[in-house]
Amino acid sequence: MIDDLGRTVSLARRPDRLVSLVPSLTELLFALGAGDLLVGVTRFCLEPRAARDIRRVGGTKNPEITVIRELTPDLVIANAEENRREDVEALAASAVPVYVTFPKTVDGAIGLVRRLADVLGRSDAGATLAARLEAACCLSDATPAGARPLVFCPIWKRPWMSFNRDTFAHDMLSVAGGDNVCADAPARYPVVDAQSVHRRRPDIVLLPSEPYPFAPRDLDDLQQLLAPCSGAPPIVRFIDGQALTWYGPRIDWGLGELRAALAT
Repeated sequence: MIDDLGRTVSLARRPDRLVSLVPSLTELLFALGAGDLLVGVTRFCLEPRAARDIRRVGGTKNPEITVIRELTPDLVIANAEENRREDVEALAASAVPVYVTFPKTVDGAIGLVRRLADVLGRSDAGATLAARLEAACCLSDATPAGARPLVFCPIWKRPWMSFNRDTFAHDMLSVAGGDNVCADAPARYPVVDAQSVHRRRPDIVLLPSEPYPFAPRDLDDLQQLLAPCSGAPPIVRFIDGQALTWYGPRIDWGLGELRAALAT
C-alpha cells in the first residue's frame, strides 16, 4: 500500500490485528465492521462505546511503543497531525507496518474510507459508507453562491489561531457552505490578531469545543479581538469541534452541524 505520505507499507497478508492511534479512525474501523480486529487503541478512543473495552496503548502524542510491539499488530493506523513522526519511525524500525493517514479534504477522507475498507476485506461496507457520505456532500450544490457567509473559526486562544485552506477543517467548512476568512493565510494554522480578522469582516464566528474547549467564559476575550470590526457584529455560535475535524463515519453528521451553525 501507499499511505497518505507516499510511504510504501508492505503487508504479508490481510491484517487481522490492528492498532489505531487516531480516535476518528477507531470509530471508522467499527463502522466498517472491523472493530473486532482492534487489539489496541489510545486512551482518547472512546467512540463507539465498544472501543472502551480495548487495550489502551497510551495517548496520541505519547503511545507506549513497547506495549504496541507486544500486541504484535499486523497494521498500525496513524495520522500525520495527531501522531508524532518519531513514534511512527520507531514502530516501522521494529518491522511494525504503519499506515499514516493525512486527509486534507472531504473527498480525500471519503477516499480513505474506501482504501481502508479494501485493505481489511470490507469493501462492501466501505462502498456503502462512502456513498452515504458523498450524498451528504452533494447537498452543498444547492447553496446559492451569494449566500455563503464569511466565517472566522478559531481553534485556539492565547494566542488566537485558526486554519487555512490546506486543512480538512477548512474543506468541511467550505462544503458546508461557509467561506473561511483565514483561507489564504500562509501557515496551515495561523496565529491571528484583531487586524487580520477585521480585514475580512466575518459574518459568523464559530467557536468549537476542541482542540481548545471554547465556552461562554471566552466571549469577553473574543469581543476584544473583534472590537475593531465595524458595522454589525458577527453572529457567534458554539459548535461541536468533532464536526470540523473527525473524518470518517460522522462526516455527514458534521456537515449537518456546520450547515445549521452557518444558517443566518
